[in-house]
Amino acid sequence: MQTTTRKQQLLKIIYEKLEQAYEDTLEDVIELLDIRKQEDLEDLQAFKDAKNEPKIPWEQVQKELGL
Repeated sequence: MQTTTRKQQLLKIIYEKLEQAYEDTLEDVIELLDIRKQEDLEDLQAFKDAKNEPKIPWEQVQKELGL
């Protein structure tokens, strides 16, 4: 419940700021969100690959993920 409330508060603040932002700023925000989503997908794929390939040492997985 607390997480949902916090997220709602953040979204409200973000929305208020976005309403005042320039168009190019909004485009930048979209681009950043897309980049973050792609990075998350790549991380998930790397974890799946590591799980399916037990021959990869954990140290190599951490190195590839930048951990």
